[in-house]
Amino acid sequence: MRKSVYMSCLIIIMLALAAGCIDDGSENKEDDAAVSGKWTGSIDIPNQQLDIIVNLNNDDEWSGTISIPVQGLENYPLSSVTVDGSDVAFFMEIQGQQISFDGALKDDVIEGDFSQYGQSFPFKLTKGGPVDEDDGNFASVETGEGILYGEVEKPDREGPFPVMLIIPGSGPTDRNGNSNAIKGENNSLKLLAEGLAEYGIASVRYDKRGVGKNLEAAIPENELKFDQFVDDAVAWTELLEQEEAYSKIGIIGHSQGSLVGMPAAQEGHADIFISLAGAGHSIDQVLYEQLEAQLSGDLLQEAENILEKLKQGEAVQDVSQELQSVFRPSVQRFLASWIQYDPGNEMAQLEVPALIAGGGRDFQVPVSEAERLHEAQPNADRLIFDNMNHVLKEAPADEEGNMATYSDPELPLADGLMEGMMDFLKENDFLE
Repeated sequence: MRKSVYMSCLIIIMLALAAGCIDDGSENKEDDAAVSGKWTGSIDIPNQQLDIIVNLNNDDEWSGTISIPVQGLENYPLSSVTVDGSDVAFFMEIQGQQISFDGALKDDVIEGDFSQYGQSFPFKLTKGGPVDEDDGNFASVETGEGILYGEVEKPDREGPFPVMLIIPGSGPTDRNGNSNAIKGENNSLKLLAEGLAEYGIASVRYDKRGVGKNLEAAIPENELKFDQFVDDAVAWTELLEQEEAYSKIGIIGHSQGSLVGMPAAQEGHADIFISLAGAGHSIDQVLYEQLEAQLSGDLLQEAENILEKLKQGEAVQDVSQELQSVFRPSVQRFLASWIQYDPGNEMAQLEVPALIAGGGRDFQVPVSEAERLHEAQPNADRLIFDNMNHVLKEAPADEEGNMATYSDPELPLADGLMEGMMDFLKENDFLE
């Protein structure tokens, strides 16, 4: 959950493209081979990145396709492609207006400017797809909605090991705990995985659908439901349960991942559960509290009315422009499904040992949310770290300084967090 609301003016999903191709006249076969193939990258639009996949081919003449998985656009033909030495450009038509990508090739990277409606943003593409099938550090699991890939971190000794499934938080978050919506990296979940390995615990952490290695597994937001996140986590636990390398299976859920992990622990194979910075109230209540701090009057009343209708499973077509980034019609199905999951109820139903950890300087999920989870499951262990923020780092009390930690991968995890988790795991016979 994010404290601030971001808006993208990009409307690629509304494309009305005229298919076709233009031969650039290049006869340099070496250059052709360097440009031909699959390219994966993103457009750096304000406050976030839009991930894209581009296929370029020269079969007598240049042609290509573009995919924007998060927007449901798949292998759509480019209207033209031109290649002139290291200069690479491709174009698309939008209701009579052109979208252009004007870049330069260097060392298997195409970098340049994306332009639409008089605005320009940088883009960057790297040769190859998001997944290297031969990378032994990654595992994969089949789901009803495509293949998901997860990074495996193992201790530097012989197994079998206990293993933790690490579930990331909300938004376009990757397996390392970084979000496309925030500049820089914090690497909180990567540090968590590395810390677990030092204590003899393996882990699998995975990118959200539409992000990183799982870019091609995106589900368009108008089709996505919260249940899919739970199903994905259950599929991972079932895969891990079949692996002889792992002795026991646990789940660590961060932020939204906490709510994903609780029903997954009930439905899948899990011996233990850890909630890090997880909310205790349902998302409609959390969203209202966040919006209450930013809005007032008619807009706040409208937001309250929309949340109430979504809770009843009703769609709302007429949404004020100021609220579109939160309640646009295409995301309402997902929000309605998310609202149905109450963290308190899910925590109360857990039958495995649980640890609830929160931070006193978490501006996104305050300590009171951890307290509510503990009230729902009094048998759970509880740890509160006074100086820990939402990305599990020690942070100053001021908001600016706190947010600076979101983009500092060199900062370690908050003091005592790993030790507190290890004490809990040892007490519950997860770690010998």
